[in-house]
Amino acid sequence: MASTEQSTGSELEPVKFSRLTRRGIILGLSLSQLIAVGIGGAALVLAFYLGGGILLAYSAPIWGLAILVTWVKAGARPLVEWVPVGFWWLWRTTGGQLLYRRRIVAPRPEGTLALPGDMARLREYVDPVTGAGMIHDPTSSTLTVAVAVTHPAFVLLDPAEQHRRVTSWGRVLATVCRSGRVAALQVLERTLPDSGQGLAEWWAEHGSPGDDSWVATTYAELIDRAGPAGERHATTLSLSLDMRAAGRQIRTAGGGIKGAANVLRQEMSTLLAALRAADLDPSGWLTTGELAVMLRTAYDPAIGPTLERHGQLGHQLATAGPVAVVETWDRLRTDSGYHAVLWISEWPRALTYPGFLAPVMLSTGVQRSISLLCTPMRTDQAVRDIRKKKVEYISDSNQRAKLGQIEDASQSAEYQDVLRQENDLTAGHGLLRYTGLIAVTAPTTDELDSAVAAIEQAAIQSSCETRLLVGQQAAAFTAAALPLARRI
Repeated sequence: MASTEQSTGSELEPVKFSRLTRRGIILGLSLSQLIAVGIGGAALVLAFYLGGGILLAYSAPIWGLAILVTWVKAGARPLVEWVPVGFWWLWRTTGGQLLYRRRIVAPRPEGTLALPGDMARLREYVDPVTGAGMIHDPTSSTLTVAVAVTHPAFVLLDPAEQHRRVTSWGRVLATVCRSGRVAALQVLERTLPDSGQGLAEWWAEHGSPGDDSWVATTYAELIDRAGPAGERHATTLSLSLDMRAAGRQIRTAGGGIKGAANVLRQEMSTLLAALRAADLDPSGWLTTGELAVMLRTAYDPAIGPTLERHGQLGHQLATAGPVAVVETWDRLRTDSGYHAVLWISEWPRALTYPGFLAPVMLSTGVQRSISLLCTPMRTDQAVRDIRKKKVEYISDSNQRAKLGQIEDASQSAEYQDVLRQENDLTAGHGLLRYTGLIAVTAPTTDELDSAVAAIEQAAIQSSCETRLLVGQQAAAFTAAALPLARRI
């Protein structure tokens, strides 16, 4: 999915997102639909060939079921596309993969993260130059690092300043696209309960801690007892290096994880320069201790204020993972929280202004994490992909014309999106694929249902469509709530 922007002067101009492509292989039918149609058609043809009559009735369950699963939809998807999801869920259920319990006594390999599922393979590495904590995934061959970013409230800026910042952020994304070695860029924005740490720091700096008067003593006690009040927002950017694409540079830099860290450090410097040019304030690359606190807080939200108020507690990645995880069809339960992950399946179809996600971002009373995964495509890959899409759209259009079918507006809009992307590439812009995920967290199931409903309503106000990622909540949660640039 990509977006285009055309602005003149200093005033904001509306932008338009590309539609999520729904094209199939032939006549809009996906591979699974074609297989189902082929099985049903083969059963019907075989019945006719063998004599018809009663054989048609005997084969009716086969071709009738094929018609049913091909064209009947559930949750905006054909039934046949739910078959692999159901089988995968059944296999995981029978294999006991929906439950996780940490083994307290059993030792773990040094340098590994205490995370469930396929994330158990992740390894930590401390960059000796920057001190940043890097996460290595040996299976997908990626090396990921995260940086905390502070910024002013976008909605409070005047239109000219908003336009300038949007243009500057576009340059940051263009920098990522031109690299050719970046696997993904993740923007993670979280709401966290305010622990009162900022108030305590203000009192220590401006108050009179040594004053034994009644007023000072009472004020200090009130601040000390002030627990989580309200909420605060925290933003991080995660940069993931594609070690396969950067193989030659890694070998030149010494090879192995050290060589990959040297190459990633170059990308880190480039990203920091682009962020500062965009008037964003990176506060430093996250250390392993800071990453451990983020992971621990994601799985155990109740412990977050305590970790923030007490300095160095919970700064070990080896113990940052959850103690227990229980995955169900539509939610996830961890140590002290219930979670549900929503996928932004449709971005605004009409022209919209930057800041359209304000209803979701500024929703109050809901603890949530919004993750935007940006996957850059190399120029040659993007050109081949666009050429393939054009050929498929033209072929489908000709096939529909031969069958007397009328092309609807959605198909024409998708083709125009492809042409617009081609024009952007020709003009020198990069192509990014966006995936938007929202992880909602609550202490009870009833509060979780209310929070999910509130986020869904806020998404409607933002002209977005969201869908609950059923059958894959555990994998979706790691992509939506953790700063590891995980793709789903």
